[in-house]
Amino acid sequence: MSLLDRALALGLPAVPRPILRRFARRYIAGTRFEDAARVVRSLARDGAMATLDILGELNHTRQEVERSVQAYVDLFRRVHEERLPRTNVSVKLTALGLLVEQELCLDAMRRILATASELGNFVRIDMEDSSCTAPTLAIFGTLRREFPGRVGPVLQARLRRTLDDAEQLSSEPLNVRLCKGIYIEPRTIAYTDPEIIRANFTLVLERLLERGAYVGIATHDERLVYEALRLVRRFGLPPDRYEFQMLYGVDEELRRILIGAGHRLRVYVPYGEQWYAYSLRRLRENPQIAGYVFRALFRKA
Repeated sequence: MSLLDRALALGLPAVPRPILRRFARRYIAGTRFEDAARVVRSLARDGAMATLDILGELNHTRQEVERSVQAYVDLFRRVHEERLPRTNVSVKLTALGLLVEQELCLDAMRRILATASELGNFVRIDMEDSSCTAPTLAIFGTLRREFPGRVGPVLQARLRRTLDDAEQLSSEPLNVRLCKGIYIEPRTIAYTDPEIIRANFTLVLERLLERGAYVGIATHDERLVYEALRLVRRFGLPPDRYEFQMLYGVDEELRRILIGAGHRLRVYVPYGEQWYAYSLRRLRENPQIAGYVFRALFRKA
């Protein structure tokens, strides 16, 4: 990965959308449910589970929130009707009015969870930037009591508060996703050194596992995969007591290695019309791909 690729990643918004979309296909299932279902079935044939996410966030009106609620209710029903194997759904609370009114967001999640519970499914509440951490965990705290076993949060190892959050949340049965976190946060509230973030990820994971939590170990960092496997062996955990999680289109070889070794693995499968912002985030995380995008642009010129 070159410094040029890193610089080019910052210029991605200047790339024409048709070219960016061509490369975004690596990370996004498509724009329709049918596209996502096709990916889920392909993953299932390879032994992977899935979580579906409708792209889009930051809704600011009640009408937008209502459309998002209905979209997720419809998604759960279609997952059930199509009998998609081992597939749950991830939801961003800013799409459900978190930044408008917390009670509005809570009501929206109750309606989604009522459908998920009726159909025997599970909702993962995605974690967004640090401004959303406290209200997201507060809403989860309410929902876990009303829908036990049907909802779980995400914790980000980058944040300094996460070990305390992990200890507090795991005082009750917990299904949690642990990731590094992609949001750039101030040093006052987040670790900035990659080695410290890795160390905190490992420490938080250890604490969660020893307290009996079911953890979705979300990483493409093979050093963290190694640490996770070390902890799984140390605690003598059977394969149904944890899972690895990865993004669609990222390190498929490592995905195959983990599945081949008998570990459960879930792939995050995003789809929808609002693919552009998600694509920019994924490509900025992988500057080498950004370099490919710009080289393709110059070839077309």
